[in-house]
Amino acid sequence: MDDLSKSQMFVIHGVAAVGSVAFASALTYPLDTMKVLTQVASSSGKQLNAAELLLRILTLSGHSGLFSGYGSLAFGRVLGLGARFGVYEIITAFYKDGLEDNYVSASDALLAGMAAGAVEALINSPFELIKLREQVSSASYIPNSTFALEKGAQPPLISRLLSGCYPDKRSLNQYIGLISTLSTKNTNVTSALLEYPWMMTGSGKPPSVCNVRRPSDIISLEGWGALWRGLRSGIARDSVFGGVFFSGWQFLHQAMLDWKAVGMDPPPRSDEEVGPLSPLFVSIAAGLSASVAAAASHAFDTTRTRSQCTVLPKYVSMERRLLKWKQPGNKFERYTGIHPSDRNLLFRGLRWRMARSGLASFMIVGSYFFAVDHLASNLT
Repeated sequence: MDDLSKSQMFVIHGVAAVGSVAFASALTYPLDTMKVLTQVASSSGKQLNAAELLLRILTLSGHSGLFSGYGSLAFGRVLGLGARFGVYEIITAFYKDGLEDNYVSASDALLAGMAAGAVEALINSPFELIKLREQVSSASYIPNSTFALEKGAQPPLISRLLSGCYPDKRSLNQYIGLISTLSTKNTNVTSALLEYPWMMTGSGKPPSVCNVRRPSDIISLEGWGALWRGLRSGIARDSVFGGVFFSGWQFLHQAMLDWKAVGMDPPPRSDEEVGPLSPLFVSIAAGLSASVAAAASHAFDTTRTRSQCTVLPKYVSMERRLLKWKQPGNKFERYTGIHPSDRNLLFRGLRWRMARSGLASFMIVGSYFFAVDHLASNLT
């Protein structure tokens, strides 16, 4: 009977956790979309404001554009947060082993949170890439060019790398005119150029993110490694976020326990004697900690977002490995994946991310406590 009740409680906590993550992610997803578009669409000279971004999304994709890619985010967020909290609990269990008081210091929470964040980055990366490209596509205008080559003329090489991609005939003719003195109607030159991967678009440029957003297209054109593009900046972001989040949450939690213990007679000898805190106060502490953690790790988030929004075909990656291409920037930028051209853009979308992280954490913790209490009361 005890085993059955334990199994039921485990299921209740699991259902409550998944439901709270999905619920909070859905409500705060438009904020994440605005944050991503601010990071991607802004240049060093101009930052698009909220009204311009919102108008562009509603014009091109409607209200559903604000939720493009939500499925990938929800699935990845459930796995990522599960790994984050699971690894954190496992590591802190070693810290608390042998201690009378069930206590974790802020410094211990910082180290455990950094390790948990690194694991979360590894798990969540593929889902985040797909989600981000769906968001960018929702605000991108894709014209139906009348100059596209006929579908029957699609070169076999291009069809293998990216299904449904047809080079722009006008761009192709202009390119041939630049590199050759022959007529642009020469079919031999055209056919030969189309057999080179870098001529997929007809201009020598990589395809747009809008054309490479499905998992099959990403793997075919960019390879399996593209699913973990920007992993260095992702690990740096999630490690900083996890460390600051758990240490801040632990600090606020301990401060609230100490405040509650004031005036108790007799004075409590341990945190367990103080009693549980109000779910509302715990949720507020989680939201504040998440906002601070988002601010501390936002520079790495911008770098990760911009790198994942870049299409890098696998033949280019292979050439870089063969030529031993060295990433530009100083040592810190190379270790964390920051590109020198993004130095002036690292804090774009900071307010959107702080608002989204704070609200999401507040709703996840609050709805989790509410769901557990409601389901447990129905069980009894």
